[in-house]
Amino acid sequence: MSSPNSTQHLDVKAFATNQSTLSGEVDLHSMPRLHADCAEEVAGKVTWSAQGELRQASDGHDAAWMHLQAKTEVPLTCQRCLKTVEQALVVDRSFRFVKDEATAEAEDDESEEDLLVISKDFDLLALVEDELLMALPLVPMHTSCQSEHVPTSKDDSDADADAKPNPFAVLATMRLGKD
Repeated sequence: MSSPNSTQHLDVKAFATNQSTLSGEVDLHSMPRLHADCAEEVAGKVTWSAQGELRQASDGHDAAWMHLQAKTEVPLTCQRCLKTVEQALVVDRSFRFVKDEATAEAEDDESEEDLLVISKDFDLLALVEDELLMALPLVPMHTSCQSEHVPTSKDDSDADADAKPNPFAVLATMRLGKD
C-alpha cells in the first residue's frame, strides 16, 4: 500500500525520483509522544513540508534525499518558575537514504548528513514527530520569569535558617581569627 505521495506509507525512492513535494498541517493530538511532553492540553497544529530529490553519491550512483521542514508551538513547563512557557519548535534538516541499517551504521561516523534507511512504506509523519521531539529544549525556561518569587526547596526551611549559622561564615570567622 505504498505510494510516492502518502504521508504514512511513502515510497521514498519514487518520492525522490519524482522530486515530489508534500506539505500539510496536522493537529498536535495526532503526535502522541510530542503531546505527552506538553505542560497542558494543546490545541495547536504542526505545519510541515518535505521535498524529495536524487543527488549523485560519492560512489557515482544516485541517492534519495529528503529535505524536511516543520514548525509548531508547544506549552512546556518553565524549569525556573514552574509556569507554562510557549516554546517554538523548528525543524529544517536534510536526510540521505541508504539501502539498509548496516550501511547506515557503517557510513554514520564519516557522514555529515543524517542517514535513514530507504523504504517503500516510510512513515513521514513519524519522522516529523521524531524531529520535533529532538528540537525540544533540554531545560525549557522563560527568557525572564514574571514571578519575582521563584520557589525553591530553601523556602521550606527558612525558619531553620535563622537558627543555624552558615558553616562557611563560621569558617570565615575562624580564618580571620588566625590572620
